[in-house]
Amino acid sequence: METVKKELQSLGFTDVKQADNRLTVTVPQDKLYGVARYLRRERPEQPFDFLIDLVGMDFGDALGAIYHLSPSQNPSLVVTLEARADSREQPELFSVCDLWDVAQVYEREAYDFFGIRFINHPDMRRIFLRSDWNGFPLRKDYNADPALNPVPLENEHIPDMERMPSITLKMGERVEEVRQAFDKDEYVVNFGPQHPAMHGVLHLRVSLDGEVVKKVDPVFGYIHRGIEKMCESYTYPQILHLTDRLDYLSGTMNRHAVCLCCENALALEVPERAHYLRTIFDELTRIASHLLGWGCMCMDMGSITAFVYGMRDREKIMDIFEETAGGRLMASYSVIGGVPCDVHPNFQKRIKEFIPYMRKMLKEHHLLFTNNPIARGRMKDVGYLSQEKAISLGATGPSSRASGWHNDLRKIAPYAAYGKVNFDEVLRTEGLTFDRYVIRLDEIEQSLRIIEQLVDNIPEGAHAAKTKAIIRLPEGEFFQRVENARGQFGVHISSKGDKTPYRVKFRSPSLVLVGALKAIATEAKVADLIMLGASLDYVIPCIDR
Repeated sequence: METVKKELQSLGFTDVKQADNRLTVTVPQDKLYGVARYLRRERPEQPFDFLIDLVGMDFGDALGAIYHLSPSQNPSLVVTLEARADSREQPELFSVCDLWDVAQVYEREAYDFFGIRFINHPDMRRIFLRSDWNGFPLRKDYNADPALNPVPLENEHIPDMERMPSITLKMGERVEEVRQAFDKDEYVVNFGPQHPAMHGVLHLRVSLDGEVVKKVDPVFGYIHRGIEKMCESYTYPQILHLTDRLDYLSGTMNRHAVCLCCENALALEVPERAHYLRTIFDELTRIASHLLGWGCMCMDMGSITAFVYGMRDREKIMDIFEETAGGRLMASYSVIGGVPCDVHPNFQKRIKEFIPYMRKMLKEHHLLFTNNPIARGRMKDVGYLSQEKAISLGATGPSSRASGWHNDLRKIAPYAAYGKVNFDEVLRTEGLTFDRYVIRLDEIEQSLRIIEQLVDNIPEGAHAAKTKAIIRLPEGEFFQRVENARGQFGVHISSKGDKTPYRVKFRSPSLVLVGALKAIATEAKVADLIMLGASLDYVIPCIDR
């Protein structure tokens, strides 16, 4: 940390703020790309090759962006760059998409909601809203009059969706161009948005050469609900209700992230009992999510039986949730300060019955599908994702650990009760479809290990700390990550000291996984496209925030 701080100071930034394991520095617009390039490519040791997130911001006097960077060799270390555009009327920043592949989608998102254009970005289309949308919704001066954006009665025209404007600097001169995503002679097929194999309302425009995939252009926004905008008018306890509905298969973990972010900002001490209960619920949620993901992937390859088996085992977890929390899919079992109620008297008994049952069923799942020669043949040597590409794309969780990247936050930056248990971060090295398939089953065993160590050692005492009736975070910028079932879920909260946040940004692990689909599907057979998407296990409502 001190080494990085000295390097930033040597670059001329004397005001480097440090909080926890994060350094924050404000960078002038004209120096942004140079600092980013130094951290990514010119740093002698541990380059910051992982762009965690890019947060578009309306600072009031200017528009800009906040970049959270980390070295893949030490993902617990975070450097935050704050950059502001000189002009509010025509805000522009230099693109960093040639340094990090994931910046392509992050910068499009900042343009969509704030109107910030990124110079040298090849594709400055809106990413969630229609191309004919008026205004930029997350600006503080946005006009929300419904008359400006009436409900459209017709679909957007495909040619309009595929117009890719860009601004580049060539020989010192500014050049504005518009290209099409596909050439006129390309054969383009639509997958989704109304197709069950898309795992949600995702629309893929796929260019084919015979049966070989040449290009994938994902279209988002079909289930966009404006959750980040809604957060600006919700109190902090009310925001928790929305986080359950992002990645609804990781709801308890998403909710946990917002609670941790608020608790750290408030310097609120959470009882140990709450930490243990949150961790158990998170790991039960991880198992339930992996079971559904496994079943869906198997079904996408033709095995309906495997899907039924996965849903059958998942029901036992839902029953445990319902008995203690009242909810099933959305247990809603974290509040700021702890958990809302103590566990049901049957809680420990039912969990201790579930653990040996699930271990037995894991063997059955491997016997049913993993060891099936037809299934193994489908997944063999298909969908290669290198570790370097996974890092550049920002892909985390099981999909990147299947490529050998050590990035599990439960190990790297333990939170809740994860520092009190022994478990293995499951890593595979080949980065193929089978690795992404089997790693989730292996992670179920590790989750069972974690729960087994905690369930008989839950501390006595209060299950929640006392909080004020109206929660106000102190003024400042706060950032928190947790490990959900698909990777690193992040929460950035900008507070002005009010009872509602000034800005909330959620880092979706699923958004970048669709970017990984573009990488692994290129040159693959179109018959494998659905299987490749299932191997990444993305959840669409988490993307369409």
